[in-house]
Amino acid sequence: MAYFSYKAINQRGVEITGAVEATSVEAVQNMLVEQGLIPSAVKGKTASSGNLLAGLETLLSTVSIKEIILFTKQFKTMLTAGLPVIKVLEILENQNKNPKLKKALASMRVEIREGRALNEAFGDHPGIFSRLYVSMIEAGESSGTLAEVLDRLVYILEHEQKVRSDIKSALQYPVMVMITLAVAFFVLLTFVIPRFVGIFTKAGLDLPLPTLLCLYMYQLLENYWYLLMGLFVLAILALRYWVTTETGRYVWDAFILRIPLVGVLFLKAAMSRFASIFSILQASGMTALSALDILSGTIGNTAISRELSGLKDKIREGEGISAPLRSSKYFPPMVVDMIAVGEESGKIEEMLHVIAEHYDDEVEYAVKGLSDSVGPILIISLAAVVGFFAMAIFLPMWDLTKMTH
Repeated sequence: MAYFSYKAINQRGVEITGAVEATSVEAVQNMLVEQGLIPSAVKGKTASSGNLLAGLETLLSTVSIKEIILFTKQFKTMLTAGLPVIKVLEILENQNKNPKLKKALASMRVEIREGRALNEAFGDHPGIFSRLYVSMIEAGESSGTLAEVLDRLVYILEHEQKVRSDIKSALQYPVMVMITLAVAFFVLLTFVIPRFVGIFTKAGLDLPLPTLLCLYMYQLLENYWYLLMGLFVLAILALRYWVTTETGRYVWDAFILRIPLVGVLFLKAAMSRFASIFSILQASGMTALSALDILSGTIGNTAISRELSGLKDKIREGEGISAPLRSSKYFPPMVVDMIAVGEESGKIEEMLHVIAEHYDDEVEYAVKGLSDSVGPILIISLAAVVGFFAMAIFLPMWDLTKMTH
């Protein structure tokens, strides 16, 4: 995409000027003709400081899930009202305030005008529209039920936002407490302990083990803080790089599912996501294989994704869905049994919807359980930190008081 300036004659014979983003001069000319204008000159614009700033703003901006939900609702409403897709995208582009989404809509409008399918235009912006989103658009296009599919997409997106919000709220309190503990530990170690150690050393006391440990940690921080900081940053960068690799992501996601309390919460959230998305994909007319292919890329956990990918060959051989799922170590028996009942009765969509509702409730209970369980753990951690420093300070003070008597 590039910027072009143009001059054109409108229906009243008046010359107008403007600028537009498009793929080529021909695309700009076709766009002007469709708007009832007669193009007289089209030129590529040079990058000005304003354009550079706009480009930088677009690069740095992000599109939130709330903005995607609002966009999808508006898209569906205008399509239901009978507006053509290009007109809908033009309206949404003009009223949108997010520069990244605005640029994507402008690009999509040009691509569709040039003959590309709607799902292909959405697929060209993976940083904004997920693989699931694009696949649902494709299903709606092929079945002629785009408005209904968009309505289901809104449900999925709102469901995803709720689950993520619940998990985030559950983890927010323990994370804040752990950060506070770390700050308190650092302050006590670097400002409080050294002053007391100086007093004890001048008095000629033999320092007990807790005080010696604090002294050694303080000396390590004081003399090698830059090395420790460098090692910490390198470790974070190495971990982030490792997690981006296929093996690293798999090991990390499998590890998260094994963490006490937290792992159960993430597994239940994944089951809720699996059932709700699978149900809607089935209702949209997708085959089980196509739905599992999409789910394996959108479930949000690589360990579970690998399980789903490994099941596709068995399903392709005619084993159904529930039978291959029984061999999976991540899918609970209740999920497998309910899917089996749905297969036998021919009501798998309804059963998947029931599973999704059940695990939505389970996620809420797990969030509450996590909050209730984390409280005592954090209190014990706080008591351990306070007790350690209390021993480091008061044991030698006790010896000092005995020396004065």
